[in-house]
Amino acid sequence: MVDSVSVADLKDILSERGACGVGFIANLDNIASHQIVEDALTALGCMEHRGGCGADNESGDGSGVMTSIPWDLFNNWANSQGIATFDKLHTGVGMVFFPKDEELVKEAKKVALLAVTLVLSQEGLEVLGWRPVPVNVSVVGYYAKETIPNMQQVFVKVVKEENVDDIERELYICRKLIEKAALLESWGNELYFCSLSNQTIVYKGMLRSEVLGLFYTDLQSDLYKSAFAIYHRRYSTNTSPRWPLAQPMRFLGHNGEINTIQGNLNWMQSRETSLKSPVWRGRENEIRPFGNPKASDSANLDSAAELLIRSGRTPDEALMILVPEAYKNHPTLTIKYPEVGVVPMDESKVIMKGRLGPGMMITVDLTSGQVYENTEVKKRVALSNPYGKWVAENLRSLKPENFLSTTVMDNEAVLRRQQAFGYSSEDVQMVIESMAAQGKEPTFCMGDDIPLAAISQRPHLLYDYFKQRFAQVTNPAIDPLREGLVMSLEVNIGKRRNMLEVGPENASQVILSSPVLNEGELESLLKDPLLKAQVLPTFFDIRKGVEGSIEKTLNRLCEAADEAVRNGSQLLVLSDQSDELEPTRPAIPILLAVGAVHQHLIQNGLRMSASIVADTAQCFSTHQFACLIGYGASAVCPYLALETCRQWRLSNKTVNLMRNGKMPTVTIEQAQKNFSKAIKSGLLKILSKMGISLLSSYCGAQIFEIYGLGKEAVDFAFCGSVSSIGGLTFDELARETLSFWVKAFSEDTAKRLENFGFIQFRPGGEYHGNNPEMSKLLHKAVRQKNESAFSVYQQHLANRPVNVLRDLLEFKSDRAPIAVGKVEPAASIVQRFCTGGMSLGAISRETHEAIAIAMNRIGGKSNSGEGGEDPIRWKPLTDVVDGYSPTLPHLKGLQNGDTATSAIKQVASGRFGVTPTFLANADQLEIKIAQGAKPGEGGQLPGKKVSAYIARLRNSKPGVPLISPPPHHDIYSIEDLAQLIFDLHQVNPKAKVSVKLVAQAGIGTVASGVAKANADIIQETLEQQLKLDPCPSNIPPFPIWPKTNISNLPRQISGHDGGTGASPISSIKHAGGPWELGITETHQTLIVNGLRERVILRVDGGLKSGVDVMMAAAMGADEYGFGSVAMIATGCVMARICHTNNCPVGVASQREELRARFPGVPGDLVNFFLYIAEEVRGILAQLGYEKLDDIIGRTDLLRPRDISLVKTQHLDLSYITSSVGLPKWSSTEIRNQDVHTNGPVLDDVLLADPEISDAIENEKVVNKTIKIYNVDRAACGRIAGVVAKKYGDTGFAGQLNITFEGSAGQSFGCFLTPGMNIRLVGEANDYVGKGMAGGELVVTPVENTGFCPEDATIVGNTCLYGATGGQVFVRGKAGERFAVRNSLAYAVVEGTGDHCCEYMTGGCVIVLGKVGRNVAAGMTGGLAYILDEDDTLIPKRVCT
Repeated sequence: MVDSVSVADLKDILSERGACGVGFIANLDNIASHQIVEDALTALGCMEHRGGCGADNESGDGSGVMTSIPWDLFNNWANSQGIATFDKLHTGVGMVFFPKDEELVKEAKKVALLAVTLVLSQEGLEVLGWRPVPVNVSVVGYYAKETIPNMQQVFVKVVKEENVDDIERELYICRKLIEKAALLESWGNELYFCSLSNQTIVYKGMLRSEVLGLFYTDLQSDLYKSAFAIYHRRYSTNTSPRWPLAQPMRFLGHNGEINTIQGNLNWMQSRETSLKSPVWRGRENEIRPFGNPKASDSANLDSAAELLIRSGRTPDEALMILVPEAYKNHPTLTIKYPEVGVVPMDESKVIMKGRLGPGMMITVDLTSGQVYENTEVKKRVALSNPYGKWVAENLRSLKPENFLSTTVMDNEAVLRRQQAFGYSSEDVQMVIESMAAQGKEPTFCMGDDIPLAAISQRPHLLYDYFKQRFAQVTNPAIDPLREGLVMSLEVNIGKRRNMLEVGPENASQVILSSPVLNEGELESLLKDPLLKAQVLPTFFDIRKGVEGSIEKTLNRLCEAADEAVRNGSQLLVLSDQSDELEPTRPAIPILLAVGAVHQHLIQNGLRMSASIVADTAQCFSTHQFACLIGYGASAVCPYLALETCRQWRLSNKTVNLMRNGKMPTVTIEQAQKNFSKAIKSGLLKILSKMGISLLSSYCGAQIFEIYGLGKEAVDFAFCGSVSSIGGLTFDELARETLSFWVKAFSEDTAKRLENFGFIQFRPGGEYHGNNPEMSKLLHKAVRQKNESAFSVYQQHLANRPVNVLRDLLEFKSDRAPIAVGKVEPAASIVQRFCTGGMSLGAISRETHEAIAIAMNRIGGKSNSGEGGEDPIRWKPLTDVVDGYSPTLPHLKGLQNGDTATSAIKQVASGRFGVTPTFLANADQLEIKIAQGAKPGEGGQLPGKKVSAYIARLRNSKPGVPLISPPPHHDIYSIEDLAQLIFDLHQVNPKAKVSVKLVAQAGIGTVASGVAKANADIIQETLEQQLKLDPCPSNIPPFPIWPKTNISNLPRQISGHDGGTGASPISSIKHAGGPWELGITETHQTLIVNGLRERVILRVDGGLKSGVDVMMAAAMGADEYGFGSVAMIATGCVMARICHTNNCPVGVASQREELRARFPGVPGDLVNFFLYIAEEVRGILAQLGYEKLDDIIGRTDLLRPRDISLVKTQHLDLSYITSSVGLPKWSSTEIRNQDVHTNGPVLDDVLLADPEISDAIENEKVVNKTIKIYNVDRAACGRIAGVVAKKYGDTGFAGQLNITFEGSAGQSFGCFLTPGMNIRLVGEANDYVGKGMAGGELVVTPVENTGFCPEDATIVGNTCLYGATGGQVFVRGKAGERFAVRNSLAYAVVEGTGDHCCEYMTGGCVIVLGKVGRNVAAGMTGGLAYILDEDDTLIPKRVCT
């Protein structure tokens, strides 16, 4: 009998995320000393900036050290207690966190003693004593002190074992049994073993790095000696301090960020029944479970590593299993610190310096004194068994089969099936046929402004209730185009065997090159004799009524799957194929069937015994493939989509288009191949958005959120996924499924597919928030400044169908209404308004400047977007006559005093237009982490829109397309984001720094990390925002009116509506979530953590009215962003041809003749915002409140509307209306607080030097030399900001010649300007020369080193990121991504890691040595000279 397994819950996982800094120090002669401990504490102290602190700025997110057991210290204590000297071989030491309460400590000790005594007495274990751990509580912060555990050390004697490994196993079992026993107690979660070992001990806690050694007084003792120390500083984005989650763990010090953690936990739990090893002597049950969803990702990785190593795997082998290198496309198969300079040392004694690149390992064997580098480590493991022979003899590759060359159904049969399975004409024409013709995933513009599936009046496929998650701050997206070498779609089919034992049978599987199967390949799998495939039909019977029908069938399906697996089947094929469709036997949505079987097999311990393949008609888009794979399918055969491709190719219309040269000619086989290719590329894009390299890792990972499914369906088929608002029951799902199915059997069934209008607006189709009537009403109101016309606009919005979650809510108040005259004035309210981050280039200069002028007039804020800004816009106009200015002659409606500058200047992944002067002239600086229109992806600007003017601002070439990288590079993790925030505060200490996030479950967790990273503003934006990027030519032409959504410009904590940008349809429709949930979670999580007062919360996403503003305010937002509606007010007619450069009113064109048609004046937008503010005032008065401050965060003023939805009455909005309290400060106090500072920095010392300040002020020459340490980050950045503010990027005629000596912190020499000549004698960390615009930067090692300089890595990763000028000379090697996005700098370096010159658009790089893989990926300009002495560069390393 197998115990039921509880699957991992995403809610638990999302509350525990983190990132960190980690390193180790070891004596190769294995000689223990206290000096090792001191050095580790020193190094840890230098890592403080890699960690986070709570709201009190004293409670660290965690720090700790792991060392060998200090027997001298413990024996000294034992002797003082009358305890005999410990037998080192037979004694284990446990570091235990007990509940804080003394009475509970006594109770916990009793349980622990009982477990040891009763269960393990026969093994000869004996508790020798308990030692209270001496601590200094005075150094602990307030929040950490609130949860501080009682710390005890236990000494256990293991008598019957002589082998160290066996002793460690006994202690492991002992700990596991104690943990199980404790879980039965109320305080069970408060008992935690930091370590229980015969070899190592861990001291850790919710402490800042500097105070770890002060808190644990043991660490100060000269008797505390160790031959090694692993140290760790944690940056946690978890919701509350937890001492156990500090690191190191029991085995590992790990930098979190495991993207597939939910799937990993489920797969690990699935393996539990099959994990056996002789070393456990039949006691495997005693050590289960192996994972814990409530623990952090690092804790679970540590648990898996512990299991493997305790089961006999070597540490290097275990880590190669758990964290494999991306070897698939690798052309060839290195004391470790996360930063240089953390320990002072004599450079002449350093014999080797290097870098540990992605997937690389070094092993230090203290028993032999050997250090093994990456290749040697892996070679030793690879040669330990005949793995190659086993794979060659047992792993079977699925032979590719040809696509069918003719149709297998007549047109009527195809149509009936398309209708039955929910296809629309948009799906066929814009998705399937587009992919068949082009071999590319279809894209679209204007975002998604239709209702969520659950509140729509129209039936939707089940997939539409699922939204893809994406990487955001805590882990990076991958670029599938430029860095696709680390990605693979390979997947294995068949039984997965015992992971604890090696053998040839583990390789007995079938390997698929991708999860997309054609009919012939599926047939091959069905015929494989070892797989013993079983086909399971997925139809449900409604002859006895719809009620209960789908649930009964799912239960029977799961039972059939269970029986098949127990009978030896290794492949379950869930199929909705049948020769004839029956009216009373509709197909279960295949996603529901796959999820149900997957979950059933997990919970019954059978999941590792078989794979699941879906043979389905209901899968034709990349999102649908991703859903099926994410919930357990290993592969999919989309038989109806393939038949649709064949039918399209053979249709008269297609034949004629190809014959007339209006469409590229493709064969029927090529059409299907194109479809398959497009799906595969789309899957890579979806994986990459979450930072996942391998499809095998995505399978079963459940990286989705659900909007609109009820608990019974989620718990049955999608257990562990977040479904915050509840929704449809099984019976309601059955009725929705049936509404499609019956169309195939109706007598009046149309002879063509229905157009639901889900993508493109059409009369009679699905409701779109941005529709022609709304736009016309708004134009009339703002252009005529007509209040009655604006009232008609308001009434139109009030009468619309339910379109967004906030439409299900209304206000309530227990106060009497007050006169509007008592409410704060509109002039105050409009200062909270912002517009979206639309780049100059995506929109015209006229539009960009008109919006900026309007926002400056009212005291609001416009956003530059990703493209820089012309300095001519930074000064107020003084030459306006009759509304026109010679300074900005292309604009009308101007006034003297107008300023065209964008108050918010954006810093995005492409760094286009980001110069020191741009940064120094900002009121706010926005870091774009996630892009609303396509979160996890970068923006793009088509070449035809890169005019000479745009190219000059962006430091690029006219006519060359500009595609930004996904958001990774210097925002790889939370501590890297903290560094970028530090950099921006450094260059412009007067500008508030905002971080733009996109709404998804867990955003509160991320926001907590962002607040601790010293951001001033958190901007939450809806999933798609207004992006005027290109729509590909494969989208068929549509009439100008009506059109779809322009819902919002990229900004703040946003949600899922809006966007004009070219994005994959799957991104537009299926990524991100409603901002109502995002802002609520963010606001409340920050309050719980005491962080709400630190940050301004800004929200955008489909805001169109004062009601929207009030709703956002009640949910916690301080400021409010308007995207598409602001564009419409300025003149946009929603022609939806933004991408073509042919905008008829010049809003989104760079063509001068079209720009001349621009109808907007700043006053129109001013009118709009004043109307909105007056509407807000009216609602406040009606509710009885005088100012917005009084209602911000007041969710108690919201209640559900009495409204009947078509599909379900089971939506639950309590998540939005609940409250955890209010901030201690008012919103106005939060908004008016000073800019967060970097504290004392080295640049302040330099700027205070009279000679330097005189040189800057009077353009003189100065020479200075100063010491630098790794804690001195962004050195020279503040000096550069002062110079840039005064002289611009090129106007400084003086010279600042500054020499630094030592180890520089991150971002050394960032944002340098001409006239700054910086020399570093020593070494530097990541981001050297980031954003530099001029000057000279030299990095050279000290004289008389013990290593060869040209062979040593002396600067870190991502150097010269976004540089726009200057020269860099490095005597030594650099890390990964050297000169990424360099557009004008010149550099010489003696070797680099992977991705050198990535995305370069200009400048010159000379590499006098070896480079890594993927050189020049995405490079569109500039020159690279690489010394290739062994002729390996071109065939192995250059991206072609």
